[in-house]
Amino acid sequence: MKSGFVTIIGRPNAGKSTLLNNILGTKISIMSDKPQTTRNCISGIYTNKEIQIIFLDTPGIHKPKHKLGEFMVNIAEDTIKNVDLVYYMVDVTTDFGRGDQYIIDRLASSKTPVILILNKIDLMPHDKVLEIINFWKDKAVFAEIFPLSALKGENVDRLIATTSTYLEEGPMYYPEDTITDQPERVVISELIREKVLHLTREEIPHSVAVIIESMEKRSNGKVFIVATIYVERDSQKKIIIGKGGELLKKVGTLARGDIERLLGERVYLDLWIKVKKDWRNKDSLLRNFGYDKTQI
Repeated sequence: MKSGFVTIIGRPNAGKSTLLNNILGTKISIMSDKPQTTRNCISGIYTNKEIQIIFLDTPGIHKPKHKLGEFMVNIAEDTIKNVDLVYYMVDVTTDFGRGDQYIIDRLASSKTPVILILNKIDLMPHDKVLEIINFWKDKAVFAEIFPLSALKGENVDRLIATTSTYLEEGPMYYPEDTITDQPERVVISELIREKVLHLTREEIPHSVAVIIESMEKRSNGKVFIVATIYVERDSQKKIIIGKGGELLKKVGTLARGDIERLLGERVYLDLWIKVKKDWRNKDSLLRNFGYDKTQI
């Protein structure tokens, strides 16, 4: 068997989490149309009879505006030197920018082979895709260039087959039915945060953290989960609650569906909201919320 580690990097909103979820056939990393959705390095594990790949879905590399942003960028950049292969993912519907050049410069100093993934080709005519491929060929030396659609799964199987050629013979690190090394509580908190991202305005998403306070299976067969949604301002709390509590109720309903599919059990989800002012710039709160610099 071959095995190895692959990190997925790129600018925010390039489709990294969508690709990982498609490869695994299930949702372990949240998806959103808002940038900087992924905050930690989520491990997804793909296994078949011939190969096991441990994928690291990293936060989008961007210019940080607070300590949480610094944590996110450090996480993403640190994975480059600790893996067997890098997927550098680009959204072909966006223009080349300083963020792309920054990533290319970082990759240039690494000896790890890089596969350039040109995502969202389903939104481009064929001749335009060829033009984009030629454009990127002049930007850096890549081991491979893969145009694909992470959302539709186009070319993803071929990407996995090619990835195996860059990995060496090695052990099976996880049992074959394992799809993530993240604790259930972490995945559940991310699924709840995903619903907040989908349902709130632009000023809300990056001010939100979700903590699972308790999780237990009751005698009635349901898994009882209590979660707290943290925001930075009272005005944000009011927005998430919504008129008559409607928006918070919707968050709970949508999240509960995903959690039940994840656990394979019926769930009772109890959501609370608390305000922790400026938590993204406070080291103690970042640690409490799972963003620990010492783990980078």
